[in-house]
Amino acid sequence: MACASVVSPIEIFTSDELGRRRHWSDADKVRIVEESLRGQRQGSATARRYGISRSLLTVWRREYRTGALDGRGAIKGFVPLVVEDATPMGPEAAVVAGTIETIGITLTNGRRMTIPVSLAPAHLAALLAVLDPR
Repeated sequence: MACASVVSPIEIFTSDELGRRRHWSDADKVRIVEESLRGQRQGSATARRYGISRSLLTVWRREYRTGALDGRGAIKGFVPLVVEDATPMGPEAAVVAGTIETIGITLTNGRRMTIPVSLAPAHLAALLAVLDPR
């Protein structure tokens, strides 16, 4: 009888190779998200390149849009209102007679809206509920 050597089909992994969760810094997340936004249809390719799931990249992109990845976090609560002098500052700020006075509002999600001064508060609240739900 011939003596056969047995090769074990068991593969031993060290603790570094077990696919543990990685902890990405906000700077790394921002870099990866910005790379994924550089061209059309780059999300999946970028996710594969860094070994992350497409859904995780989508979560990071959402956080990036809301400002949660830049260290500031989303603005919560009230934002101070600054009332400026109504006099025009330059030729581009000249007010044409008969125009409707408006207010410009920048929302926390980055959207901007211009509304007439005479807009009822209830209508403004309804608009804000649609444009920036929280």
